[in-house]
Amino acid sequence: MQTETIYLDHNATTPLRAQAREAISDAMGPALNPSSIHSQGRQAREKLETARRQIAEALDARHHDLVFTSGGTESNNMVLTAFDNIAVSAVEHDAVLAPRPDAHRLAVDSDGVLRLDELEKWLEHIADEDKPKSLVSVMAANNETGVLQPLKEIGALCAQHNIAFHSDMVQAAGKIVLDLSIDGLSFASFSAHKVGGPTGVGALWVRPGLQIPSLLKGGGQEQGRRAGTENSLGIIGFGAAMAASIAELSFMAELAKMRDEFEAEITASDPSITILGGGAPRLGNTSAIALPKMPSSTALMALDLKGFCLSSGSACSSGKVKSSHVIEAMGQTELASHILRISGGWTTNKDDFQKLATALLAL
Repeated sequence: MQTETIYLDHNATTPLRAQAREAISDAMGPALNPSSIHSQGRQAREKLETARRQIAEALDARHHDLVFTSGGTESNNMVLTAFDNIAVSAVEHDAVLAPRPDAHRLAVDSDGVLRLDELEKWLEHIADEDKPKSLVSVMAANNETGVLQPLKEIGALCAQHNIAFHSDMVQAAGKIVLDLSIDGLSFASFSAHKVGGPTGVGALWVRPGLQIPSLLKGGGQEQGRRAGTENSLGIIGFGAAMAASIAELSFMAELAKMRDEFEAEITASDPSITILGGGAPRLGNTSAIALPKMPSSTALMALDLKGFCLSSGSACSSGKVKSSHVIEAMGQTELASHILRISGGWTTNKDDFQKLATALLAL
């Protein structure tokens, strides 16, 4: 029986990279308040701005267009609470759906890709006077299936109708090349712990020339866009992790090959297994599989006992195993409580997938 733990839940959180750990360790000790004007404060500011530049360089963005936050959830909330009239895809993360339960949900196809005709229909019905307070929010990559959304086409439609466009890029960062220059993109959210940084820190990119009201009141930090003393150690780790993830981006192609071979093996051995989103472009690290013969909860417990760390979807539900709204939106309601999400990352190797395939087929 396998005794070691095999971690294949990188979409929930990825282990802290050595580069981030070292950067944080080196910065520990002195007081780190970047708003202080004395020498230690100036040193803290220099470290924080170095991290901001690392992240901006990885995103090919201007460093002063990044606002540091406590994570992707806060970044999303900053944007979503600033608009009155909102449309989101039906497969968004709860960090987008929960802040605005009144948002119009745009349908997706059977692979989970946004239906552009549905978006265009919604945009055409917005009156000119309502456009300044209207927003479209569509994620770059789905956290459960890895399916990529057509951001370029979405942005072009939003630009054509003069509507702001926000994208939750939390899952995509560090896994694919992101283009913040696409026409129409107004805001983008990021999170450190998805790229090998620490938890509790993230960022919001704001297109030059646009304004976003501060969600938190009380101080002038982040150019007045986010009150509260910055999480300097977290931000320093974020910068180091983002730089490392971009430097190793070519590994994602290798990871995609491992994932594809894993999917081919299990579906050939058990044709009842379904790959969700397999007909669309996906992140190379993610596989969402449906086991019609076994509920997710049962499969997760059995595989956990064998040493595998997996999930049934989003990890932001207090550890609950629940039916997936993403899979339901894809028209697979009968499979929504039978999903396993396998997500590799920088610690993953081919042997991990091979061992998982053997264990999975033995259930």
